[in-house]
Amino acid sequence: MRVSMIGTGYVGLVSGACFSEFGHEVVCVDKDPSKIERLLRGEIPIYEPGLDDLVARNVKAGRLSFTLDLAEGVNDADAVFIAVGTPSRRGDGHADLSYVYGAAREIADCMDGYTVVVNKSTVPVGTGDEVARILREARPDAEFDVVSNPEFLREGSAIEDFMRPDRVVIGTERARAQEVMRQLYRPLYLIETPLVFTGRRTSELIKYAANTFLATKITFINEVAELCEKVGADVQDVARGIGLDGRIGRKFLHAGPGYGGSCFPKDTRALVHTARDYGSPLRIVETVIDINDSRKRRMADKVIAACEGSVAGKTVGILGLTFKPNTDDMREAPSLDIVPALLGAGATVRVFDPEGMGEARKLLNQPQILWCDGPYDVMEAADALVILTEWNQFRALDLDRVKSLMATPVMVDLRNVYKPEDTRKAGFVYHSVGR
Repeated sequence: MRVSMIGTGYVGLVSGACFSEFGHEVVCVDKDPSKIERLLRGEIPIYEPGLDDLVARNVKAGRLSFTLDLAEGVNDADAVFIAVGTPSRRGDGHADLSYVYGAAREIADCMDGYTVVVNKSTVPVGTGDEVARILREARPDAEFDVVSNPEFLREGSAIEDFMRPDRVVIGTERARAQEVMRQLYRPLYLIETPLVFTGRRTSELIKYAANTFLATKITFINEVAELCEKVGADVQDVARGIGLDGRIGRKFLHAGPGYGGSCFPKDTRALVHTARDYGSPLRIVETVIDINDSRKRRMADKVIAACEGSVAGKTVGILGLTFKPNTDDMREAPSLDIVPALLGAGATVRVFDPEGMGEARKLLNQPQILWCDGPYDVMEAADALVILTEWNQFRALDLDRVKSLMATPVMVDLRNVYKPEDTRKAGFVYHSVGR
């Protein structure tokens, strides 16, 4: 089948490459000339493990191409995916749908024959209705259906999530559109992936409900971690003890500095605003947002407390800046709250991240930050070492070497990477989360 993917951001590029791996002919379209030029040169504008090889293989096979010309991508396409950004709108937290609606208007001008227009972007309930209205208003005689097909890709494991998903959610009650979507995802039949067909509005809500529930789960265990510190319990054992209950599950029960990234913060806010608009407020989700925002700020206080109540004139080493490992994504990362708070308290901060340094420099452009070349550079003459992102290369540090490099052997492990007994045996004053 012929597929057009409008938008070559994280979702669009990964989805387009994976569809081409399925054997479909995919054209990825973007308005950003520099991004398309890079892709045409074989350069991947985002960091995602395995994506460079996947793109190169399918470009070479002639199944994947890139263009600035939307008409070239949409003409003769069986399915046109809208995979543009839906960031939080400034001032009110609603999802900004201007890119989605703009794409719909341009698609309307280029549709040729029956076309399934698929919302892959994360959008509030009712967005598909408005996209259908825009298309119909522009092309009264066109044959098309609008489908919701939300993505459930985790940064760092997105290719595996696409190729072996827990489920594929497809929002349409139109038989013709359902058949097109079945053919697009036909390779997943072999591994018996559930295709969940729902109404379009239900599909749109499933995406927000899923992300919001996961954010709630993270926030819950973070609150439990604070209680564990007060009563002398171990949050990791608590998480294991409740996670083995099949009704709860073990995933997303890892205490840390709070959730971040491109999805959870904006999706929780957008769902809260949608619920308020419909007169059905989600009090639990509102509380989750408040707790998560305050938790990030409190993590800086935790570091300061570990430094005997003051970091003024001291050096703090930070390992990891991205919101999670195996990505270069800095959006809503806890580091964006923690590092400025430490600087504001008078610290000099030394930082290193395996993939996020470029983007972090744009967002944390302060003279008191020293950008280091590797993890051990961070530790030189540091009064405290903070593990902020659990990259694999930070999991087996030479603790003797770390101690020898630091001015004061204080470690604040915000991801519970190390065992307290091991670090204390090595001579560190060790602080973790919920233990």
